[in-house]
Formats: sequence, C-alpha cells, structure tokens
Amino acid sequence: MTNNKNDTITPTLDRQREIYLKGLSGDRPMIPIDSEELERRAERAMSPEAFAYIAGGAGHETSMDSNRQAFRERRILPRMLNDVSERDTSVTLFGRHLPSPFLLSPIGVLEMVDPHGDEAVGWAASAEEVPMIFSNQASQPMETVAEAMGEGPRWFQLYWSKSDDLVKSLVSRAEACGCEAIVVTLDTTMLGWRTRDLDLGYLPFLRGKGIAQYTSDPVFLKRLEKAIAEQDDNAPKPRVTLETLKALREIGQSWPGSTLEGLRSGKARAAVQEFINVYSRPSLTWEDLSMLREHTRLPILLKGILHPEDARKARDYGMDGVIVSNHGGRQVDGSVSSFEMLPRVVEAVEGKIPVIMDSGIRGGADVFKALALGATAVGLGRPWVYGLALDGEDGAREVIRNFKTDFELTMGLAGCRSISEITPDTLV
Repeated sequence: MTNNKNDTITPTLDRQREIYLKGLSGDRPMIPIDSEELERRAERAMSPEAFAYIAGGAGHETSMDSNRQAFRERRILPRMLNDVSERDTSVTLFGRHLPSPFLLSPIGVLEMVDPHGDEAVGWAASAEEVPMIFSNQASQPMETVAEAMGEGPRWFQLYWSKSDDLVKSLVSRAEACGCEAIVVTLDTTMLGWRTRDLDLGYLPFLRGKGIAQYTSDPVFLKRLEKAIAEQDDNAPKPRVTLETLKALREIGQSWPGSTLEGLRSGKARAAVQEFINVYSRPSLTWEDLSMLREHTRLPILLKGILHPEDARKARDYGMDGVIVSNHGGRQVDGSVSSFEMLPRVVEAVEGKIPVIMDSGIRGGADVFKALALGATAVGLGRPWVYGLALDGEDGAREVIRNFKTDFELTMGLAGCRSISEITPDTLV
C-alpha cells in the first residue's frame, strides 16, 4: 500500500481500519463479521420462538437455499489499473440522494428481539442515512419511530387489509410522519406454511405482538369498539392452561394503555381478534391499486414481484417502482429466487421505474452482483435483526456499517469507481 497523496480513505472504510486498530489491543468485534457466525450468535441470544420467527422459511426452506445458491452461480470479473482511489457508492431514489444503495427491508415483531425494537433500528438507520421501511407489523407505532429518526429517511410497508378505510388511514399516517414512499407487500395475503413456527405452535400476533400500527390507528380502534359490542360470548376459546394464562398476560401487556385496563375491558383480546379478522385481503387484484394511487401522492412500490409480466403490469398500472422479493423464502417453498429473476424484471420495466431487490443478501459481493444485473438498490433483512439481538441499536448499526464497507471494497477491487460502472459485463 502506498502513501500517494491521491489515495483517500473514506469514512466508510474507516470501519475496516477501526477493527484492525482495536485488534492491536486485543479487542475483537462484538458483532461477528461472518454472516453464518452472526446468525449462530444471534440464535443463542434470542428465545427459540423469536429465532424461529425471524430465521425460518416456508416448508423445507428450499426457497431460502435458492436465494443463496443463485448468488453463488454468478462470479465477479475484476478489472485492473483503474484509478479507484475515489469511489462513489451513492444512489438517488425518488429525489432523495443516499450515500449507499441500501434500504432496511421491513421486518415485524421486533419486540421479540429487543425491548426498544423498531425505535432502536430507526436510530441506527438514521445514523447511517439508510432508509428504514417501517413494518406494517411493527411493535411500536410509526409516529414513535419517525420522531426517533429525526430527518432520517423512511418508507412505509403496507399490508392491504380487508378494510379500505384502514388502508387509507395507515397511508395518511405514513405521509404525516414523513415517509417518502409506500411499499405494498403483495406476497403475504395469506401466511405461508412456516415449519419452525408451526412446530412451536407459536404465532406472535395471537399474543398481541406486532400489532402496534393497528392499536394506534383511529379507524382500527373504531372497528374495535364495534367488534366488542358484537362479541359472541359462545365463540370457541382455547383450553385454559398455564400457557394460556401466560399468553393472556402477553396480550394485556401489548395493549397501549394499562395492562389491567386492557384485560378488564376486553380491548386487548378483542384487538388481537380484530387484527386476525382484518389484517389480510386474499381477494386483492390489480384494479384495487387505483384506490391507493388516488389516495396518495407518495411513490408506490410493489413488493414481492418475481414474474416479469407482473413487473410490466406494475408499470402499466402507474406504480412507481417494484421490489423483486420472495419474502426471504418465508412464503412459497420451492419458489424461484429473487436474484435469478432480477434481470428479467429489469428488462420488463425498460428502465422506466426503479427496481429494488431483497432476499438472500449476506455480503458486499451480493450487493455488487444485484446492482450489476440492474437493481437500483437492495434491501437488507435478517442480518441487521441479528445485530439488533446481540447489541441493540449499536449492533444493528454495526451490521449496516459492515455491509457498506464490504460493498465499497468489493466495488473498488473490482475496478469500479461508481455504481454506474457496475454493469452486467462485470459478472460472468
């Protein structure tokens, strides 16, 4: 390594230098750099139920395997003697300049991982100038997290419920708290056959977890009042055991007011039941998108797009972007991978709308490959949750910093000075 005056060390690469300098004092990173070790360590730090929910996939989890295998089947072809002393990893999305091509994909029920949950992730994302996509199944209301983030960029994930009024209310709240885009998740109108959760008989929503966007929403609370008034006392109830009582306590604790008041009034239990009743809409069609388009001026992206024809239809129906995703392998066992479908989706939209990709990204080389095949940016998922499990906000932020550094090094070592130079020709 030379001391050429033209050589620069960017703030991103300070992360690498910081690790090595600390190593001189015998300090090793608290957050593992290796993605597999990161997951193993997080598993030890989390409850079996929490780890199953975050780490698990559908069925035999072959879709999770295919996500990783697809990246292995493409190779980076580095070029030499390009001046890469200065590197530009920035992208622009919907008028927002971002220093790196990352977003945090929406992941719900973070209270199972860290007591500060979404808020802690919001702090980390804001500090790193990475947009956080607020989960529809968050453990804290979007307004709370938005306030914690200050001017940090954020988007909102929407699960289209059976109530259009509730959909409109959630979107209006997202606009009011500074979200810059709406991400409609299409691949979860029904819950996938998630083997790990089923083996444990554990669904967090039935215990009142991950429904804070609902219990803080005026339209949902109005529906709740009606549901309580019409409650059927003869409806089937679970057998009463110690586990039932524990679940009841968890439901009460999830209520935004007093636990005792939530249980005595029946609101806490009724909120869980009303959420189950209204949360998803399997009858959703392309024609329904017009209502959302008329209701908001924010960019709308469709998440869960894999088929190129669906990408074309998204463009034709006035959507502003697509996210190529198989939900991290959590919905359809044996599904195609996101990465293998990415170039076909990119071709289908003809450069008219941005294409973001998630599912299976575990390092900077994966990010490079996704951008080479036409992605505008990528979504990071499970790894930052594992960092959160190990060290809260600081752990999530370390994972983000590691991804940024790994990507910038990969880009420079491949001979690229900016994302515009990462083209299909850089892969074989």
